[in-house]
Amino acid sequence: MEGQLQAILDADVAALRIWLEAQRSNAETAASAKLVGHLARELIDLAHQREFMPIVLAQSPQLAELRTAIQPWMDAHGFTDFIVVDREKQIVAASQAELIGRQELTRTAAFLDTVLAGQATVSRPFPSRILLTDEDGEVRVNLPTMFAVAPLRDDSDAVVGALALRLRPERDFTRILNVARFGHTGETYAFGPTGLLLSQSRFDDDLKRVGLLPDREDAHSILTLELRNPSVDMTKGARPKIRRSEQPLTKLAAEAIAGHSGVDVDGYRDYRGVPSLGAWTWLPEFGFGVGTEVDLAEAYRPTAILRLAYWGMFALLAVSTVAIFAFTVVVARLRRAMRQATVEAKQLGQYTLEEKLGEGGMGVVYRGRHARLQRPTAIKLLDVEKTTPESIRRFEREVQLTSQLNHANTVAIYDFGSTPEGVFYYAMEYLEGINLEQLVQKHGPQPEGRVIRILLQICGSLNEAHGMGLIHRDIKPANIILTCRGGVADFVKVLDFGLAKVVSAERESGLTAFGSIIGTPLYLAPEAVQGADDLDARGDLYAVGAVGYFLLTGTTVFKGQNIVELLMHQVNTPPESPSARLGAPIAADLEAVILRCLAKRRDDRPVSARELAAALARCTAAADWSDTDADVWWQAQSADRSLASGAAAATPVPAETRTGIWTGESGRKR
Repeated sequence: MEGQLQAILDADVAALRIWLEAQRSNAETAASAKLVGHLARELIDLAHQREFMPIVLAQSPQLAELRTAIQPWMDAHGFTDFIVVDREKQIVAASQAELIGRQELTRTAAFLDTVLAGQATVSRPFPSRILLTDEDGEVRVNLPTMFAVAPLRDDSDAVVGALALRLRPERDFTRILNVARFGHTGETYAFGPTGLLLSQSRFDDDLKRVGLLPDREDAHSILTLELRNPSVDMTKGARPKIRRSEQPLTKLAAEAIAGHSGVDVDGYRDYRGVPSLGAWTWLPEFGFGVGTEVDLAEAYRPTAILRLAYWGMFALLAVSTVAIFAFTVVVARLRRAMRQATVEAKQLGQYTLEEKLGEGGMGVVYRGRHARLQRPTAIKLLDVEKTTPESIRRFEREVQLTSQLNHANTVAIYDFGSTPEGVFYYAMEYLEGINLEQLVQKHGPQPEGRVIRILLQICGSLNEAHGMGLIHRDIKPANIILTCRGGVADFVKVLDFGLAKVVSAERESGLTAFGSIIGTPLYLAPEAVQGADDLDARGDLYAVGAVGYFLLTGTTVFKGQNIVELLMHQVNTPPESPSARLGAPIAADLEAVILRCLAKRRDDRPVSARELAAALARCTAAADWSDTDADVWWQAQSADRSLASGAAAATPVPAETRTGIWTGESGRKR
């Protein structure tokens, strides 16, 4: 029993730590985003000007731009509001205009001291002192609130303020604490240094019945109930003889607040007075404790009764499962048939499907035409055989992230929709060209000037994405198309922004590992291999360096007999210089830039795509590949009829299609 309670507590605490670290990382990413950080700093500067009035900030164009820039990002990560404070804790920007200029709301927020000292953090839940809208749409004060907060820095890296993003603790915070629990009466909860409950109790209705909460619809235990021992079992009608404020803290709360972790399987009374067993710990870095409990009566119920109940429930579950499964299969087949009929009809809204270009593990790509525009378009359909709520979410996320980007070197999204039968699709620009993997396979190592020209365009695409807080996470040669665009030869298009690739283990090093690794191991940064929670733009820059290495030498940075060996090389093995690998001289300045990108430590790499582009542009070979050189190369490929059977310049290569190679989605082109 002791081991079970400890295991449940450890699982819930581990899940909570991961969630808190993720929120802290989200806040840091938002604060460091180029546009968000720039606008926030401008508002701080504006607040410190002479003759400052809050209405000036509230009506400033910078605040309107900041709200527009940060809202899609907040929606994607579950944040509800934001505030920006200066070093004096004065609010200079917020989702709610009436907060601007106020200082009394933040003066006592101790977590801001940590952030203004340079350390991002997540506050523990606390009651809001301002009017907020609850989940029922009613405006109330004292709603549960918590913030993920990160410092805002100026160009000299000095902290000038903080960005705070609001979360609703009654949702994710409480849900995370119940990742694991014991039986029907078990629950895990968080509490503050005075014993105040910081998460929602499972027993709110019971607490109202016994009088521990007011019998109102809007009454909740979070930030209301203290973990005190009434000394009698209130669930059985008994009432304590002393007032709640005079009752001692429960054993679980008192021990944890004192800094002692422990387990009690002998029994003590919980905050309802019910004899219980429990385990507890204190998290000093977040300033609250976590405990898990189960009623003693349930924990020690006779084994025979438990066994009988178990088998009875198992039999009922088995019968129900068979019935539900049969019904689900029938419904799923009907839906698939309807979707398949729609695809076979070759008509999706205003788009007519033509040639099938390729497919991956999640989608199928067709060439098509818009009924009125009549321009060639690449149309990606979610595979009707694999349409699930999760695949739909991934598909929509793919479109939403990519459509936020408008850089010329990023694949453009034209349209997104679904048919009445549930076939999801999106339309994107149709590209004729060759991806970088095919380029090296067919033509070998590339000239230094051409490599620099290609990498500069990749940096341009990534610079826009990183400025919006988006990390590609799967930069590789197969995701970069080389084409001719608007009369410009050697024009780069970067594909697959924001996708978390999955693949079965059998595909090994060329693919994305399911449930453990996001990205392609051949181009994966060491920190991503090690499972770091705070991945940032420098992981993409590592991949850019690996792509440059591949273009210069015709080989990947590392090779391995299996995925484990390959990942160990990524983490531990210094890369061989490109000139040594190629067996021919390479300009020292270009080689230095590539090796800097491939540094094991993030801090040793360029800090941004813009900095990397500047370093590449300074290389002596940057001017060695001219527009004329590019034109001559493409004309030669067009004249080579032997390319018609391959995937080169003469063969249309739509965005999202990797002709003749495996995709990062565990599928392959046919």
